[in-house]
Amino acid sequence: MIVFKALSSKTRIDMLKLLMMSEYHVSGLARALKISVPVAAKHIRILEAAGLVERRIFGKVHILKANKEKLYEAMETFGEVYGVEVAKGTSVFDVLKQVATVEVTKIGDDEFVASIDGVKGIYLYEVDGALPDRPINEYKMVQDGELVLKRLVPVLEKRVKVKVTDNVENHKY
Repeated sequence: MIVFKALSSKTRIDMLKLLMMSEYHVSGLARALKISVPVAAKHIRILEAAGLVERRIFGKVHILKANKEKLYEAMETFGEVYGVEVAKGTSVFDVLKQVATVEVTKIGDDEFVASIDGVKGIYLYEVDGALPDRPINEYKMVQDGELVLKRLVPVLEKRVKVKVTDNVENHKY
C-alpha cells in the first residue's frame, strides 16, 4: 500500500506530525525540520501521491495540510471482520456476544463493551457507517448491516513540558 511506503521515512513522519497540528508552506516546513526546500518538496510529493497531504494554492503560495482521514483509513486495514447470523430484532449486544473476542460487561441495568481482544477501553458503535440515535443496549438489528466498533484512543493534541522553579515569573523553555 502506497500509504505505508510514504510513511517509511522518518522525515515524512515528522512532516506529517507538524501538518497534523498546523498548515505550512513548503519553505516553512523545511525550516521547521531543518532541511532544504528541494528535499522538503521531494518528500511532500511522496506524501501527496499517497493522499496523506493536501495542497491549496493561492496564486504562487502553496499551503499544505495533513489529510487525517486518509491516515485513519489506512489504519482501518488492521481491523478484523467477523460474520454472524442472527434473527431479526436481535440486540446489538446479543450480536456482539457471538464474537468471542468482544467482552460485554453489565453495570447495574446497563451493558457496555468492556474490551475487544483483551484491550479495555471506551468503545463507540456504528451501524452501516452512521452513529445510531440510541444506546447500544437498546439498538435492535432489523436488517442486514455492518456493525463497527471503534475504541476511543487518546490522540496527542498537545504536550506541555512543565519546569517548576522558585521564581514566580512565567517562563517558556
